[in-house]
Amino acid sequence: MSATRWDGPRVAHGGALKKHCTTENGMDERVQRPVFEYRLDRFDVPCVDTTTAPGPNGVLSKREDESTVKAILKCVDVSVNKHDTFGIAVVGHYDCAGNPGDEARQNADTRHVVRFSRASYSDRNVIGLHVNDQWVVEEIEVAGF
Repeated sequence: MSATRWDGPRVAHGGALKKHCTTENGMDERVQRPVFEYRLDRFDVPCVDTTTAPGPNGVLSKREDESTVKAILKCVDVSVNKHDTFGIAVVGHYDCAGNPGDEARQNADTRHVVRFSRASYSDRNVIGLHVNDQWVVEEIEVAGF
C-alpha cells in the first residue's frame, strides 16, 4: 500500500488533457476529504465526480440490492461517458457503517469491485483505496483483470 504522490502521465485518450476522475465512495464525511485530496493528486485532475452510498464496495461486491447497484453504476456510466473520466477509484474504509467489516473484508470487497470495473471500463485506470483508522488513504494492490 502506498500513500505517496503518483507522477504518472497528465494526458489521456488521444492526448487530451485529463479533467475528471470518478470515485465510488462511502457517504461517511470522515473519508470524503482525504479521498478527494488523494484523487486530485493521484489522477492529477481538476475535477472529481463522486458517487456516494452506504458501503458501496460491499453493495457492488455482494449485489444483493439491485436498485442501489444500478444507481451506483448509472452514476459511474455518466461520469465515464459524459465527462470522459480518466480514472476510477473504489473506496473502502475503517469503521464503515454501511459495509461493516475489518480491513481484510473491506479490501476483499474493494478488490472484487475493482476487477469488475476494470472489465467494464477497460480503457480507464481503476484503482482500489482503503482509508485506515487514522483517516489516511492507502492504495491497495489488486491483481488480475
